[in-house]
Amino acid sequence: MENSQHSLECDLLVVGGGINGAGIARDAAGRGLSVILCEKDDLAAHTSSASTKLIHGGLRYLEHYEFNLVRKALIEREVLLRSAPHIMWPLRFVMPHDKGQRPGWMIRAGLFLYDRLARRELLPGSESIDLRTHPAGAPLKPEFTRGFVYSDGWVDDARLVVLNAIDAAEKGARVFTRMACESARREGGHWIARLRGPDGAAVHVRARSLVNAAGPWTAHFLQSAAQRPSAKSLRLIKGSHIVVRRLFDHPYAYIFQHPDGRIVFTIPYEQEFTLVGTTDIDYQGDAGKVAIDQQEIGYLCELASRYFRTEITPDDVVWSYSGVRPLVEDEAASASAVTRDYRLELDGEGDSAPLLSVFGGKITTFRKLAEEAVDMLASRLPVRNGAWTEQACLPGGDLFGPEPNNRAVSEFDSFVHAVQREYAWLPPLLVTRYVRAYGTRIHALLSGCTRIADMGQEIAPGLFAAEVNYLMRKEWATTAGDILWRRSKLGLHVPAGTEAVLDAWMQARRVAA
Repeated sequence: MENSQHSLECDLLVVGGGINGAGIARDAAGRGLSVILCEKDDLAAHTSSASTKLIHGGLRYLEHYEFNLVRKALIEREVLLRSAPHIMWPLRFVMPHDKGQRPGWMIRAGLFLYDRLARRELLPGSESIDLRTHPAGAPLKPEFTRGFVYSDGWVDDARLVVLNAIDAAEKGARVFTRMACESARREGGHWIARLRGPDGAAVHVRARSLVNAAGPWTAHFLQSAAQRPSAKSLRLIKGSHIVVRRLFDHPYAYIFQHPDGRIVFTIPYEQEFTLVGTTDIDYQGDAGKVAIDQQEIGYLCELASRYFRTEITPDDVVWSYSGVRPLVEDEAASASAVTRDYRLELDGEGDSAPLLSVFGGKITTFRKLAEEAVDMLASRLPVRNGAWTEQACLPGGDLFGPEPNNRAVSEFDSFVHAVQREYAWLPPLLVTRYVRAYGTRIHALLSGCTRIADMGQEIAPGLFAAEVNYLMRKEWATTAGDILWRRSKLGLHVPAGTEAVLDAWMQARRVAA
């Protein structure tokens, strides 16, 4: 993290290091603007690492007639897959048909529309399947004999945020983590903001414009820090997930529907596990202290057990996580029906320094949101370039050339095999993990290493000093939690006590530096 006691100036100050803030910082920096991004905790520390980790159009949003949102997300789905094929990939979803659900012909009609709302080059279309013979039918109870399969995508959500921040930084942005924006006021055509880090040191920023991408804290930031309360209100929706040991061996995911209409996904996760989620519950508490409760765990276990032959109980849960989604209040009766679309609110006219606030949104549409946000500010700022992110790879995504291409998605496995041959002195599974996390940046990670001994201490199984140093130097990792739960999910795989060992190692490294 950068540390400065003197005042800084920039065209754009972005408050919030989740997916929207990082995406806006990246887009703006690529257009030639000077950008500062500040985040009070770690990048993706809250909502943006607590998603169901899907790049999807949102099949269930068709029920609420949100055709524009679904189409926008479906268009973005393949744009994103091409831009970062190392951290995103296509996934087929199986929907078992329950006699209590809508008739099969109606579901087929919905899937027909889902397939055709946007052009598809990478993802196969939907089809009906016989669960008595299809591989995805084996783990299910025998009464589920018919189903449907369709395509969407999977994403490592926290790494997506980090890659956007890396790209922003490489285009000149300054990224401050663990640096809260305490106050911001308009003065002489600029915003004067005070940032403060955990050591109490303040950084003063003079910015031509301000973006409030604080997620669940968007309204609070407007009220307390910027003194600009908004007429728009956010509805905070808590979403929780559980992780259990692997429930099935095939590569398909499932979408299950509860009799009350709510949807739960069951997804292959981290090779050895299955991810089950999410819940949709109105939330009134502290967004920084959200946690799953026993009722949610019971709900997810009950719904999964309704479909799977193997019963899942709370004792099977090896990990859980929760996040608060800040959705635009639209007076929907149920939490699951609240719109996932976003709203951008611009405050400031004439010579007044603009303030743009982001309300709502979903991971799949983050790039489009960022593009629209910078477009709204462009006339007030010294923008040198036009919109550019649609045709750009994220860091590490340039597997077969600098331009996004379908080959990087369809031939990802062949790229992995080539890298395994190049680094034959490393275990193949470790190389696979590196390529999935870093893409072509694996070469920077392993620079100067030609044998295992060059990787330094093996701090935990499969976690070498070379990788930790890289994450501290290049990806703003400052704690073991940053590395074990956001830069990776090694926390699921390493022995108990690893977090304390890694924190001590990192602290010693900082002291030595």
